[in-house]
Amino acid sequence: MHGSQEMDGAGSAFVFEGNWRDFAKIALPNLLLTIVTLGIYRFWATARERRYLWSRTRFVDEHLEWAGTGMELFIGFVMVFVLFGIPYFGLSFVAQALVARGYELLGIALSAFAALAIFYLLGVARFRALRYRLSRTRWRGIRGGSDTAGFLFGLSYMWKTAVGWIPAGLLLPWSMTSLWNERWSKMSFGPYAFEADAEAGNVFARYLLFYLTPFVLFAGGIIMAGMGMLAGYGVGGEEGRALGGLIGIIALVLFFYFGLGLIAVAFFAKFYREVVGATRWRNLHFTFTASTLDWVKLLVVDALLVVFTFGIGLVFLSYRHWKFFMTHLEASGEILLDELTQSQTRTAKHGEGLLDAFDMGAI
Repeated sequence: MHGSQEMDGAGSAFVFEGNWRDFAKIALPNLLLTIVTLGIYRFWATARERRYLWSRTRFVDEHLEWAGTGMELFIGFVMVFVLFGIPYFGLSFVAQALVARGYELLGIALSAFAALAIFYLLGVARFRALRYRLSRTRWRGIRGGSDTAGFLFGLSYMWKTAVGWIPAGLLLPWSMTSLWNERWSKMSFGPYAFEADAEAGNVFARYLLFYLTPFVLFAGGIIMAGMGMLAGYGVGGEEGRALGGLIGIIALVLFFYFGLGLIAVAFFAKFYREVVGATRWRNLHFTFTASTLDWVKLLVVDALLVVFTFGIGLVFLSYRHWKFFMTHLEASGEILLDELTQSQTRTAKHGEGLLDAFDMGAI
């Protein structure tokens, strides 16, 4: 491992070489085995899929390698169930029993404590899932990781999310970018730490558009319904007015769901371009090129795939999302191979138990 690797002008640094037919040979048997084993096999299914996806992904001149196992994921899930799941359900049961016996305040306090615990664990889960995936990802034999367990990040997740919501949700862009910066700045790959300095101001205009749209839609809906009723009255009298009003309301509902959803996608497209573009590793700078239209195509095809295959298409979503991520991820800069040594961070012996429990994405 000598010399340096320059990527400026050398084409895409990330290349995905897989195809859905090869993935189907893994995903469909995984689905069958998961059903037969009542869901237990899904940990090994996830590991098999990741080994395929990582091995078909090339960064510069070398393919990635997934070193995690199904047993690690299974142990992580069991640990979460024993350490957190059972106490949580026990606490909830006691709280309900207290309320039923007339100790409402004590029952409510216990329920609030359980909810806060879940809130805290959501943050820990996001941190530890990313740490685990980096620690099991190999490139030229080098892995990533973090020496931080994520417990302090869980506290940051709580107060920053709360602060984001307190002024009627207007500080959520700050909360999201701040948490991204904090989480990635605790991660490393090889001997070097990641750096992230995403700015909330760069995504705030898109967020404001999403934020204000419901109010605009509400006012526009009243106007549309009124105009529809007047137009209907002119054509068909009283019956026409009722029909016109109904059509106006239906149009408003459809526009509310699809229009607002489209604006939300536009915000998240901008958000990921900002946060990935503000993330660095040593001399490497990353960019994420997916536009709003790219995201819309991904989500629409996802929905059609699931609907027209009666749910079986769900097994291909991980393939589609990984391909989408790698297709739009770019890197520029230089890697000094002589300085690239193995990470000294600790590696966990178990997988993403918390992530599995909360069904959240690691990135």
